[in-house]
Amino acid sequence: MYFSVLATKLGIASSESARPCWTTKERSAVGRTGLGRTAVADADRSGETGSPATTDRVKALEAERQSLVSLLNILRSSEPCTRLDLEREARLGRAVVTDRLSTLAAFGLVDEGGVGRSIGGRAPRLVRFRSEAARILVANIDGDTISLGLADLDGRLILEHYEDFDAASPAQALFDRLEALFKWSLGKDGAPLWAIGLGAPGSVEQRDSKSLAIPKLSAMPAWDEAKLLERLIHRFQAPVWVRGAVQMETMGELSALSAEASRDLLYVDLGSDITAGIVVDGRLHRGAQGIAGQIGHVYAGEPHKRICGCGNVGCLQTVAGCDAIAQAGLLAAEQGRSRLLGETLAATGTVTAADIGTAARLGDPFSADLLAQSGRLIGTVLATLANILNPSMIVLGGELSQTGDICLAAIREGIYGHAQPLISRDISIVHSRMGRSAGLVGAASVAVTELFAPAFLSEWIVSGTPLAHAGVANLLAAVEKTATTGG
Repeated sequence: MYFSVLATKLGIASSESARPCWTTKERSAVGRTGLGRTAVADADRSGETGSPATTDRVKALEAERQSLVSLLNILRSSEPCTRLDLEREARLGRAVVTDRLSTLAAFGLVDEGGVGRSIGGRAPRLVRFRSEAARILVANIDGDTISLGLADLDGRLILEHYEDFDAASPAQALFDRLEALFKWSLGKDGAPLWAIGLGAPGSVEQRDSKSLAIPKLSAMPAWDEAKLLERLIHRFQAPVWVRGAVQMETMGELSALSAEASRDLLYVDLGSDITAGIVVDGRLHRGAQGIAGQIGHVYAGEPHKRICGCGNVGCLQTVAGCDAIAQAGLLAAEQGRSRLLGETLAATGTVTAADIGTAARLGDPFSADLLAQSGRLIGTVLATLANILNPSMIVLGGELSQTGDICLAAIREGIYGHAQPLISRDISIVHSRMGRSAGLVGAASVAVTELFAPAFLSEWIVSGTPLAHAGVANLLAAVEKTATTGG
C-alpha cells in the first residue's frame, strides 16, 4: 500500500506490465528505494530510461527514505513531541513532516495521542514512537545460568526469567530449552518478533564485518558444530545478534548510568573467568575479532605457574578466578588450615567462592587473606588497563564481587597503588547496579541499536519492518537452505 501511495505522489505508474532494459547502476539505485519495478516500468513506457527526470525521481525517493529515518530516530530518542518540534529538529517543512508521519503511522511505528502545552490557540497533539509495535527476544548464558526475557523496541524488559543450566550440556539440550522458553515468553502477545539478542559464554569471534554475519562461538565449538544460531534464526524467523555474555552485561550497566559516567567505563566480571567489557567514548569496544577484554589471560607474575585452559601458564584467572579460589579453599579445608571451611566441607561436600566470602565475613583469617591476595592481583591488572584507557568508572560484577568488602578493598588497593596518580584520583570503583538483569538489558540494547542504526534502518524503513531488509531476507533464505539440505 505504501509503495502505491509513494508512486502516486511522485507521478509513477503502478502497472508492472512492462519489463525495461535499465543499466545495472540505474537498476541498483532505484531498487534501493523499494519502488524499483514501478519506477522502472514507468520510465520504460515514457522513454525516459536514464533521463534526468528518472534521476530526479530516484533522488526524491531517496530523500523520502532518509526523512523517514530521521523522524523515526528523533521520536525514538525523545519524549512525545509535537509536529512543530519535529519540524525544527529534523529541519523539514510542515507538509513533509505531515506526510512522513502519516506513512510511519500506517506502519504502526508512531501514533498521536496526548496533548502538548498550548502557546496560543488549540493545544497541539503529541507524537510518540510506538515501542510496543514489535518484540525482541533476549537471552544471556553465562556460567551455569540462563537468563531470558522479552523486550519492547525501547529495550525495556517486559518479562525476565532465570534458571540454572549447565553450559556444558549438549547443544541440542540448550536449543530445546531456549526454544521452549522463547515460545513461552512470546505467549499470546500478538506483536511481531523483530530480533533476538543473545549473550554467549566466553568470547564471540566476529568473522565478518557485516552486522548480520553469523559469528564463531570460540568458547563453545559444539554450539557452532550444531549450528545453534542458524537453527534459532530458522525457528523464529528473525535475525540474531550475538555478543559475549560479559559484553552484554556491560551494555546493561550503561543503561543505569548517566551519559557522562558511561562515556569511558570498564565493567569487570569476576567469575571463574575474569573478563572486562570496555566502553570508549560511549561505545562498546569489541576489538578486531570482537573478543576484547580477555584480562583473565594477562600474565599474573613469576610465582604463578598454573596452566590455563587457553594453554598459557600463569594467567590471572588461574590464581584469582572463582574456581582457583574455591580450589584453594577446598585444599585448606582438607588440610585443616580453616576451621570454618572445614565445617562447610563436612556439611556440603564442597567449598565455593561464596563459602569463602561467608567465612571471611565471620572472621576466618585464611579466607580473608585469600580474598585479599586475589583482590590485589586483580587490582594490579586493572591498574594497567586503567593507565591505558583512563576510564571514569570501573564496575565490578560476578560471583567474586559478591564475597564482601575485603575483596573490593583489595582491588581498590591494587588499582590505587599502581595506576598513574592523575588517573586514580577521580576514578570510581563500584559494584554492579544492574545485578543479573544486566545481561538481558544489554542484549535488548544491542538488538535495538542494530535494528535502528541509520544505515540499517534506511534499508527497511520503506517496508515498515526489518524483516523486509535485503540482508535479513538473504539470511533467512540461507538458514532455510541449510535446514533443508542439512549442510
